[in-house]
Amino acid sequence: MHSSDYLPRFTIGTPFTDWELAPVLALLTLAAVGLYAVGVNKLYSRGDRWPVGRTLAFVAGIAAFVFATQSGLARYDTTLLSVHMAQHMILSMIVPLALALSAPVTLALRTLPTGPRRWLLSVLHSRVAKVLTFPPLTFLLYIVSPWALYYSGWYRASLESSYVHEAMHVHLVVVGCLFFWPIVGVDPVPGRVAYPFRMLLVFMTLPFHAFLGVTIMGQPGDGAGLLGGDWYPTLHEGEMGAWLPDPSDDQHLAGGLLWSSGDLVGLVLVGVLFVQWVRSSMKEGEREDRRLDLLESRTGAGAGGEAEPR
Repeated sequence: MHSSDYLPRFTIGTPFTDWELAPVLALLTLAAVGLYAVGVNKLYSRGDRWPVGRTLAFVAGIAAFVFATQSGLARYDTTLLSVHMAQHMILSMIVPLALALSAPVTLALRTLPTGPRRWLLSVLHSRVAKVLTFPPLTFLLYIVSPWALYYSGWYRASLESSYVHEAMHVHLVVVGCLFFWPIVGVDPVPGRVAYPFRMLLVFMTLPFHAFLGVTIMGQPGDGAGLLGGDWYPTLHEGEMGAWLPDPSDDQHLAGGLLWSSGDLVGLVLVGVLFVQWVRSSMKEGEREDRRLDLLESRTGAGAGGEAEPR
C-alpha cells in the first residue's frame, strides 16, 4: 500500500472481512492445492490409504497462507507494524509446521511416474539438498533472517515495493520450511537427526524470538528507532492519521506479538515433536519385539529338529 492510499480503521474483524487478491501468490496456492489433491485422489483410486491427518495438516497450512497473504492482514501489513508481525509469525511458523506435517514429498514419491520420481529422489539425495537441510545451517538461517529483515534496508524496501514485499512472504515460508521439515516432517528428507537434538534445536529458538521481540519493544520512539524509518510516521500526515496508533506504541505491540506468539508456537512445536518421539519409540519397541519373537521361534524350531543324543 502506498502512503497516499486510505484505509478505514483496523478492527478485530478486519482480517476476516476485508480481503484482496495477490495474483502470484494465489496462483502458487492453487497449483499446490491442485497437485496435492491429484496425488491423494490417485492413491485412493488405486485402493491405497493416505492418512486423513496429513490432508488436514495440508489444508490448515494452505488456509493459514491464504489468510496471511489475501485477507485483511495483507491489506494492512504496510500500514500497521503489529499487523505485519502477526502475518510474519503465521508465514514463518504456522504455515511451515503444517506443511511439514502434511508430507507432500512422500505423497509425490508414492504417486509420481517413474521418471519424475527418479528425478525427485536424485534431488533429495543431492549435495545441495544435504547442505540446505543441514541442521546448524537451517537453525542459523531461521534465527538470523528476522534480524536481517528488520535491521537492514530490506524491510523498508518491502514497504515501498510490492515485488520485494511478495518475495519477503515467500522467503519467510521457505526459510521456515527448511528449518521445520527435517525436525517434525515425516518426509524422507536429508538433515534428519536424533530426537534429542531436534528437541534441543526447537528449545534454542525460543530465546532468540524473545530477544528479538524485546529488542523491537525497547527501541526508542524517534525516527531512528522505528522500523521502516519514517514510513509509519508519514502515514499520520494523511486521512488515516485520525485513527492510526502512535508508531512507537504500535511497534511496542508488534514486538510483544513476536515474543509471545514465537514462544506459543514454539511450545506447540515441542508438543508435536514429543508425540512423534513417543510414537517412534513405541514403533521401535514393536519392531524389536517382533525381531526377538522371530529369533526365538527360529531357535526353538532348530532345537526341535535336532536328533536327540543316544
